[in-house]
Order: sequence, then structure tokens, then C-alpha cells
Amino acid sequence: MTSDALAPPLQIRGAAIRRDDRELWHGLDLDVAPGELVAVLGPSGSGKTTLLRAILGLQQLSAGSITALGRAVRGHGNREIGYLPQARPLPSETSMRGRDLVALGVDGHRFGFPFPRRGDRVRVDALIDAVGARAFADKPVGLLSGGEQQRLRVGQALAGNPRLLLCDEPLTSLDLANQQAVVGLIDAHRRTGAGVLLVTHDINPVLEIVDRILYLANGQFTLGTPQEVLTGEVLSALYGAPVFVLEAGGRLVVVGAPDAEQAAHHHHHESGDAA
Repeated sequence: MTSDALAPPLQIRGAAIRRDDRELWHGLDLDVAPGELVAVLGPSGSGKTTLLRAILGLQQLSAGSITALGRAVRGHGNREIGYLPQARPLPSETSMRGRDLVALGVDGHRFGFPFPRRGDRVRVDALIDAVGARAFADKPVGLLSGGEQQRLRVGQALAGNPRLLLCDEPLTSLDLANQQAVVGLIDAHRRTGAGVLLVTHDINPVLEIVDRILYLANGQFTLGTPQEVLTGEVLSALYGAPVFVLEAGGRLVVVGAPDAEQAAHHHHHESGDAA
């Protein structure tokens, strides 16, 4: 086994990011261990998606370092990192089949060749079964529901059996049943020993499987277990304003934070760049 295989999936040291003339956050230290799921919360504009882009090598840090899968992050994407984006519906006229979407993750640079290798076809079929997409794998993806499309995206993200999985609002605009299905697929992959970093506005669908929370707000952050972070005292200190964490109907709701419609987790759909 190589040293890379033994390295923690993710190590961040002293990281800072500036956007325009504003520092989103600085001094961020974070290790994600094998099999650990860390949720990233915070209001719009706090730098959640920017953090994922930095880990992928698509956004330069203004200070600090990121090591992913034992190697320093470089200025280009890393195919060994799984990436699951927001559940944005594909245009209805999109004609590629469901299995073609999954195949992009198996070997994107050969995609489009008329005769994919037999091993690739076997892997695509296995992924389709793993995400419960057999019934619609041969239909045009543009005609599928948002939940069906997102299952296929999970298959694409897991194609390389990544030891680090980055999820950017993967439950946005999904109904409860599909949210639970996608959460179950992410959790199953985490149990194979992969580290998972999951950006979300609503902690509730993933609360049962979260190990720690990184909460970004007001140019600062706090990191700890859900019990440590999701308290009125901690979030009030982070925001510099009175914030309350209420339990209603078995769900946690953050009340009183700036950008409250985001922090209270009742949000409208937004682009990932806004995060």
C-alpha cells in the first residue's frame, strides 16, 4: 500500500481565501479522517463553495496549504476526488442517456468514443445498480425527475471509488424521499472509509450521519460536533448578534442570524457561485 493510500483524505493548514478585497476566512485548520463526514454550513457568501473549489485546485488560497489524498493541491482539478454538485435540473432536451452521465465519471476523457472498453461498461452497470437507477438508466436524462438525475450524478461522483468526496448542496430542490435516498448513498460510500465534506444550508437531512460541522460566518468559523456548534451561544459569538437554535417538529432551526432566510434553512434555489 502506498503512502498516499495511508494519508488522511484531506488536510488543511492555516488556509485563507480572499475574494475581491474581502477576506472570506483565515486560519482554517481541518483534517478529514477516513470514514468521517464533515458538514459545512453558513450563510450565502461565507465561502462554502469557494472552499470546495480550493480543495479541487480551482481556487487559489491567499495563505496556507491543502493536502488532498496525500498530495499538495495544484492549480487544476483532481480526478481522484469525487465531486457531487447541486441538484440542478438538466434541460429537458438533453438527449444523453442516464448511463452516459454515469460513464462521464468512469472515464471522462474517452467519453464519446463509440466502443468503450468492456471493463468500463461493467463498472457503469455496477454504479447504476448501486444508486438504484436501473429502471431509468437508458432514458434521456432530460426527461428524468430531479431525484433521478441526482442519483445518476452520485453514480458519476463515485465512479472512481474516491477516498475523498466533496458534495456541494447535493440535496437542493429534492423532495424528502429523494433527499433520504441521496443521503443514504453518500453515507454508504463514507462507510467504505472515504472522507466526505458536504456543503449544505439545511443540516437536518444529514444530522444523523454528521461527525463534525464547520460553520462559516462573518469572516470567521467554528468547528466541532453538532452538539458543540449548533448552540445559540456559539452561533451568537460567530455572528456577533443574538442567534437562537430551536427544535421544532424534530428539526433544528437557526433563528435571528444575519442572512436569516439562509441560516434558518428555508431558502430559495441559488447558484453555487453565490456560496
